[in-house]
Amino acid sequence: MRGFFRGATIVWVALRYGLDGLVLSSFQKPWIHLLARVVSVGRNLDAPRGQRLREALERLGPIFVKFGQVLSTRRDLMPPDIANELALLQDRVPPFDVEVAIATIERAFGRPVGEVFESFERVPVASASIAQVHFATLRDRQGALHEVAVKVLRPGMLPVIDKDLSLMRMMAGWVEGLSADGKRLKPREVVAEFDNYLHDELDLVREASNAAQLRRNMEGLDLVEIPAIFWDFCHPEVMVMQRMNGVPISQVERLRDAGVDIPKLARDGVTIFFTQVFRDGFFHADMHPGNIQVSLAPETLGRYILLDFGIVGTLTEFDKEYLAQNFTAFFRRDYKRVAELHIESGWVPPETRVNDLEAAIRTVCEPYFDRPLKEISLGMVLMRLFQTSRRFQVEIQPQLVLLQKTLLNIEGLGRQLDPDLDLWSTAKPFLEKWMLDQMGPQRLWHELRAQAPHYAKLLPALPRLLHSQLHQRPGGNTQQRELLELLREQKRTNRLLQALVYGGLGFVLGLLAMQLIVRVHVL
Repeated sequence: MRGFFRGATIVWVALRYGLDGLVLSSFQKPWIHLLARVVSVGRNLDAPRGQRLREALERLGPIFVKFGQVLSTRRDLMPPDIANELALLQDRVPPFDVEVAIATIERAFGRPVGEVFESFERVPVASASIAQVHFATLRDRQGALHEVAVKVLRPGMLPVIDKDLSLMRMMAGWVEGLSADGKRLKPREVVAEFDNYLHDELDLVREASNAAQLRRNMEGLDLVEIPAIFWDFCHPEVMVMQRMNGVPISQVERLRDAGVDIPKLARDGVTIFFTQVFRDGFFHADMHPGNIQVSLAPETLGRYILLDFGIVGTLTEFDKEYLAQNFTAFFRRDYKRVAELHIESGWVPPETRVNDLEAAIRTVCEPYFDRPLKEISLGMVLMRLFQTSRRFQVEIQPQLVLLQKTLLNIEGLGRQLDPDLDLWSTAKPFLEKWMLDQMGPQRLWHELRAQAPHYAKLLPALPRLLHSQLHQRPGGNTQQRELLELLREQKRTNRLLQALVYGGLGFVLGLLAMQLIVRVHVL
């Protein structure tokens, strides 16, 4: 019942703001347009269509605001007037009353805001769908002053999100029950994924921990700055972090005038994304322009500044390896391997013919290689891939929805910064290096070192355990033979490891001896 009323509200808001002109334009039945006008009697359509769309999304709540944020990065898919208005959703959602924010802070810390902060700016610097941010000055335990940003959760968010998710679950059930395509798209699982991520955003302590993890992961990369967290002043409704000073990444001309290398900035964004995804399996999944700034400080000029860590994505080792192999195969135009990976992973039925799937993928992707980003219509590529997926009954993987969304954001940013950016050639060397790290000698050494404590504890006890097992089951001739063979294999492995160690040591000593002989000869 709640979903029904929410659905009616969505329809009413769409009509009230004149969005039926966009939605119903393809319907020729006059009575449909007449009904829309009757239901929305008294509406005012003087405002431009982009403004009306933005205001409608704001009226409908945080989920719809986030939808508009994603659309705002894709200026190639919509008219400029609509794109410019949706861009205002990134950090200019109407703020809530500062007195409500102060009351939230005082309730969280149990004391007046003047005792928590040395100074507190009442006018918010940014307001988003979930929270708003105020600048303040904080004195830590050692007495040092810090300029900080205070993020305060927007009040009454949980009931609103629950209503929207209830509606989405109801609609997902309809889609799943109407057709085989609906089942293949797994709409209920996709909604469940968004349910988890949206509720995670309502806990600012979780967001603080996400920021701290990303900050550790990105140390040493020298491409990105992430604010430090002041843990003594974090609460589920309030988060205090280091104040970052930068220029919004959307202000390209200002960045260029300040000396920022814009093409390099675009390439760095791709590098940051692929590093987070394939090296760490932990990535910022809300990378619209409102959450990204660029540093103009001399010591960090041109570095990304990431903000808003409410939504992060995680990938398992299997996901990372599978995706990396797919990307690498795409970059090499090895469409047969792409088809094989889809079958091996279970994304398509096992009886699918590899040659047929290979030909279909080649037909979609081949025309888009060797083109600059400005000449590639990702919307057309996705549409054709969707048609192909229907033919081969490809199953959508809900755990990768956030990755797909973030990749769209990254491409939108790249298009805005440098239309000539070649996404494929920028990412290909990184992925090839990642694959070498996963399969080469460095990965073997890393695994041996990681498992060394376990084997050091297990190996001394292994002969005794095997001997005890053999004596406990005297009648099991087959099992005895297997265990004896295992013992012989262990001894052969030990001899091989000893040979490798001694051989490697001898090789190193030989090199040192040769260097000594050469130096003596030179002297």
